[in-house]
Amino acid sequence: MTTKDPRAAGLARYAALVADETRAACLLALLDGRAWTQGELARHAGVAASTLSEHLGKLVAGGLLAEERQGRHRYVRLAGTRVAQLVEELAAQVSPDAAARPRTLRQSGAGSAMARGRTCYDHLAGRLGIAVTDAFAARGLLLRDTGFALTESGLRWFAAAGIELDRRGRRPLARACLDWTERRPHLAGVAGAALCRHALETEWCVRIGSERAVKVTGAGERALSELLGIDAATLR
Repeated sequence: MTTKDPRAAGLARYAALVADETRAACLLALLDGRAWTQGELARHAGVAASTLSEHLGKLVAGGLLAEERQGRHRYVRLAGTRVAQLVEELAAQVSPDAAARPRTLRQSGAGSAMARGRTCYDHLAGRLGIAVTDAFAARGLLLRDTGFALTESGLRWFAAAGIELDRRGRRPLARACLDWTERRPHLAGVAGAALCRHALETEWCVRIGSERAVKVTGAGERALSELLGIDAATLR
C-alpha cells in the first residue's frame, strides 16, 4: 500500500485556484505590481462585478491575493513576490502558438509594446529585461551558470550607480525569472526590483498604455549605453 503525500490535497486546491480563465486573467493583470479595484479587474476580465467578487474571494482565501478597503472601494494586489514568480513562470509554459492572434491594430500594438519592454511585478522583462540581464553577464556583474548571483563587481556597479540594494529580508539578491515572451530568464530578486524602481523614478523608462508595458526614454538609452554598453537600437 502506498502512502499519499500529505501535500497532495493542498497542491490540488492551490492549482485549482489558477485553473479558471477569469482568475488567471486577474492574476496576469496584477503582475503590474499595482493594486486594482474590483471594478477595474471586472472590466479587464470581461465579467460582471458580482461574478468577479466571488473569484476574488477565492483568490484572497487561497493566499494568492491580498486585499484592502478604502471607503466603498475594494483593492486587491498579488500577495507577494513568490506569487508573482509563480504566475510568471506558469505563463511562460504556454506555447506562443496558443495565444490568440490580435484582432485589431491596437491589440497588435499593445502586444508588441509588452514584448519590447514591460514590468514583471517589480522588475524589468521582455526584450528590455533580457538586454539588461545579458549586459550584466557580459560585463562580469552577474553569474548565471548555476542560478543567478551578483558578483563583487556587480555589487560595486549598483553602489556606483546610486541604486540601493535592500538586503535585510529573505528575498534573494538576484534570481532568474523565466520571461514568457523571450523564453529566457531575466534578472529578478532584490537587484532586479531595485533597478526597475530606479529606472522608473529617474524616467529611464516610462509606463505606456494601460497594462505593464514600458518604453525606454532618450535619457534611459543614454544611461543604459553608458552604464551597461547596451546599444540603443535594441531598446526600441
